[in-house]
Amino acid sequence: MHWYTGYSSYDTVLTFAFGFAAFVIIGGFFGQSSYGRFSSAKLGFNLNPKFGWWLMEIPATVVFAAAYLCGPARFEPTSLVLAGIWVLHYANRGWFFPLAIRQVPGKRSTFNISVVVMGMLVTTMHGYLNGALFSHDYLGQYGPGWLTDPRFVVGLVIYLCGFALLVSSESIVRNLRDKNNPGAAEYRIPFGGGFRFVTSPAYLGELIAWTGFAVLTWALPGVVILLITAGNLVPRALQTHRWYREKFADYPTDRKALVPFLW
Repeated sequence: MHWYTGYSSYDTVLTFAFGFAAFVIIGGFFGQSSYGRFSSAKLGFNLNPKFGWWLMEIPATVVFAAAYLCGPARFEPTSLVLAGIWVLHYANRGWFFPLAIRQVPGKRSTFNISVVVMGMLVTTMHGYLNGALFSHDYLGQYGPGWLTDPRFVVGLVIYLCGFALLVSSESIVRNLRDKNNPGAAEYRIPFGGGFRFVTSPAYLGELIAWTGFAVLTWALPGVVILLITAGNLVPRALQTHRWYREKFADYPTDRKALVPFLW
């Protein structure tokens, strides 16, 4: 299979990734991934959320590093910058975020093993496709000039805006539960930042960030992760919005689910 880069193994993984993206998008219409407020024990064993999140995201670090370090362009400036953006994202998502989760003492584990397995599949494909692409430059576009190309510059701005929204929104939610009083109410209405406009600004930030990543890399692996992310987070954002409105009688009526002022 030589339809994209000309390297059969790479193109086969990319094809499978698009197929999996279609599976996630279709599956999103039928139910939510079993973690957090939507967790269930019906699908099997549940893990501690700190460990579950970390385990799910670890291939994005390990597999990416292995694929990237095998490439001949691994020390080229553009490849290093692209790898740096990756490291920025997964230092937060794969390491800081899971370790910073504040749990209610004694609460049952809420991160289903099925989510871990599916997530590890995604992060493995994601890590390989981008690590190999950045350091092999299969498309022949990541020369020094790429860092001043309008696609990279615009994409980077979009990515950083999304990443900032993601990190700030997660911080607001995390600080709803006082680390000195972990036994306080498990769920409260968040305010400030992106929560002034939508119920799930962290999801919106994630979608904006991956949109920017797809633009700044100008490659199909970025499109794949954007589709997978949207297939998972858009239905979850709508369900989360309904959950908050049902749980809290005083929930802000002008707050949208995911897109400010619209939806």
